[in-house]
Amino acid sequence: MLVVRLQRTGRKNIPAYRIVVAEKSSAVKGKVKEYMGHYLPTRDPHVFEYDKERIEHWVKQGAHPSDTLARLLTRAGMTGLEKFTKRYTKQKK
Repeated sequence: MLVVRLQRTGRKNIPAYRIVVAEKSSAVKGKVKEYMGHYLPTRDPHVFEYDKERIEHWVKQGAHPSDTLARLLTRAGMTGLEKFTKRYTKQKK
């Protein structure tokens, strides 16, 4: 199964992330199919650049975006990724 996820790069205490498509079972820093952008959370303001067409292409092919990436993309203006986000709060029994 393919996933669209963040791959951490950068040095200690200065994270930088790449947006990649990879097999779910592969290592996070392992082999990837395609790079589609980057996210720099330590910059002021945050830098979040991505290729919208390629992400939509991979989601149509069956790749699932990770929870964090789906939230970032939704905040950046992409639609249709709400089904990939999880609720954090505990449900009452």
